[in-house]
Amino acid sequence: MDQARSTISKIFNGEPHSYTRFNLTQNMEGDNSQVEMKLSSDMDEEAGGNGVGARLNHNSNHKPFVAQKLGRTPKNLCFMAAGIFLLFIIGYLVGYLVHRNKEVAPVCSASIVPSEGEAVREMGSPPMMDWDDVKKLLAQKLTASKLDSAFIEFTLSDHVAGSPGDEDLGNKVLNRFKEYGLKSWTDEHFVTVHDLPASNINRIVFKNSAEERLVGFLSYSATGSVKGAVLYAYYGQENDFRTLRDRNIDLSGRVVIVRAGRISFAEKVANAAKMNASAVLIYPDGDDYSFDENIQLFGHVHMGSGDPYTPGFPSFNHTQFPPVQSSGLPKILAQTITRRMATNIFRQLGGQTLPEGWKGFHKLGDVNDSIVVEVNNILTQKKIINVFGVIKGFVDADRYVVVGAQRDAWGPGFAASTVGTSILLELARSISEMVKNDGFKPRRSIVFASFTGGEYGSVGATEWLEGYLSSLGTKAFSYINLDGIVTGQKLFKVAASPLMHTLIERTLREVKVNNGLSLYSQFAKGNWELTMLEPLKMDSAAYPFLAFSGIPSISFRFTSDNPDYMYLNTKHDTREKLNFVTDRRVPQLAEQGGRFAGHIVLRLIHDHLLQMDLMKYDKIIRSQVSQINGKVVAVQRMQPTLFPKSLTVQWLISASGSFSRASRKMANDVQNSDLDDVEMCRIINDYLMSVERNFLSPYVSPRDSPFRHILLGSGPHTLKALSSHLDALRASTPEADGDLFRNQFALATWTLQGCANSLAGDIWALDNEI
Repeated sequence: MDQARSTISKIFNGEPHSYTRFNLTQNMEGDNSQVEMKLSSDMDEEAGGNGVGARLNHNSNHKPFVAQKLGRTPKNLCFMAAGIFLLFIIGYLVGYLVHRNKEVAPVCSASIVPSEGEAVREMGSPPMMDWDDVKKLLAQKLTASKLDSAFIEFTLSDHVAGSPGDEDLGNKVLNRFKEYGLKSWTDEHFVTVHDLPASNINRIVFKNSAEERLVGFLSYSATGSVKGAVLYAYYGQENDFRTLRDRNIDLSGRVVIVRAGRISFAEKVANAAKMNASAVLIYPDGDDYSFDENIQLFGHVHMGSGDPYTPGFPSFNHTQFPPVQSSGLPKILAQTITRRMATNIFRQLGGQTLPEGWKGFHKLGDVNDSIVVEVNNILTQKKIINVFGVIKGFVDADRYVVVGAQRDAWGPGFAASTVGTSILLELARSISEMVKNDGFKPRRSIVFASFTGGEYGSVGATEWLEGYLSSLGTKAFSYINLDGIVTGQKLFKVAASPLMHTLIERTLREVKVNNGLSLYSQFAKGNWELTMLEPLKMDSAAYPFLAFSGIPSISFRFTSDNPDYMYLNTKHDTREKLNFVTDRRVPQLAEQGGRFAGHIVLRLIHDHLLQMDLMKYDKIIRSQVSQINGKVVAVQRMQPTLFPKSLTVQWLISASGSFSRASRKMANDVQNSDLDDVEMCRIINDYLMSVERNFLSPYVSPRDSPFRHILLGSGPHTLKALSSHLDALRASTPEADGDLFRNQFALATWTLQGCANSLAGDIWALDNEI
């Protein structure tokens, strides 16, 4: 009996108390190698002196641990049989008693979203609230009437970033966070922006017309005075300028006049600068803006986000910065003008007739249509204050989702900032009440952020990211942007990381709108990805979170078909104007938008596993690599001298295949693994959190190319830039450079392979072949 007791003791003590087999792709050629993750609460070292590293046992050829400990003699086998029989009896009795007195312990939710109506079983500490109960609680607490009251409290006519009005709103937000019981704090930055001149003026003079003084302005424009010939360039998109170049029109030194809309002010100016224009004038055309012809536009033209005079660094006070400027600052003048001013210019233009499909007056302008543009904006340093509050999680408190809204505006900014700020505060109140009064215990934390400086290019949000990048990049698993949620009512648009698409679709089906219909039923119209998804734009605060920090992000909005809400970027963005375009349904639309955001936030902090769909990126990568392959073949056929025969797309295809195998294998292994262990869930979530971050190219400087994401970022390192460069090589345009392309191609290949390696497993388990 003593020997049996000894044998049983060896069986229990020889293995860790918690054991989970978690398979990962290790061989890039698709072999069947596996990783065994042994999870132990005491983290003891295993035999052999390998320490913690021995917990990942790749392709071990050793006998099982128990077999090593026990000899295979008949005597030992008898004792083992007796011990196993005794264990069976004890286990049966314990199981019977537990079954009588306890409910069945729920298990960890699957990584793949279950079909609608399927019960999601949860387990772990703290006790999990049923998801249907969570949804009901949010619906009860987040109401249109509560939001309507918040609109009144947070409406202010003047709250430009850094102004007393902005600071007053920040204090109100801080006090509300404290009232709701959130741990609260503020974050100060001292940023440099361009503002209107205090004494000098911005002006234009066309031919012999009278001087026009300008009230609207574009922050970060170059300053000075230029004289050039006017040229109409439609919306200032890249294809618009190509159309002009194909007509053999010389754009050098021209003052380009373009319509507002379709792309950002900064993109219009950057496109014009590539064509060597000397200045850009932007006006609101009547086709897109039906408001008064004298309304002025405001904005910025920094092709980036954050303080452009401290690129890559946070603008903390008394901190030393390298004497550099953002590469996204334009070197040409940029200024907004009114529709009346633009109409007076168009009526006097000569030159060629408009290209087919372009709307406007009849002529593009010729070399005799001269205009003087003078911009005298001044650099100003402002103190801006971001405000934060946190609801801490009960399991993984150091992992958090960030929910943010812009607080500043050029004028009243009701759609631009008031609605988003009100939803932010109501979500904080609702969820804090759920935790304090209703027994809801989130696994992970929620950080509520009220950012300022948004009108200057997401300055507050970006400076916060730059200041705490090392922490946010590894601990923040998502950013939910609440800016501009309500600008209409006919359409619902979503822009997000592909990792979040599956979660978004499920949320669209859950959130009800009119007559019990879901957002999906109301707006999807068959294929939600075609009708509701749109690219994430650089002027969204979610963009730097995704493309600069590698944090999966989402931005969404109720909007109109055409034209969109026209009072953004003006001082006429009031509640009355927004009520007019929404049939006075702003509180109801804000409630629906708040519930959509709330459902995503609560799902991310409620489930054991983050709902991130790896296979979405796999499809995107394979599609883009296929396009690049086809274009390379075409260029080699048409321009054989540009590429050596040794340059093939096989390396890039192999890297794509590595990512595809690693993502499929991980998704399958996560789905099929036993996920009852809290530590195991944390490990898997950390893998999922690293995916977006690994798409940031390590081969470009965050200072020169801050948006380093190779799929969704901006710059020559992206796969989109590779494809565009191939188009230029095929057409033999001046910007085509075969050597530069080969460099871009190599760096993109290794970035993609690095993503696959990180997803596949640990360094000792990787295949070094590509």
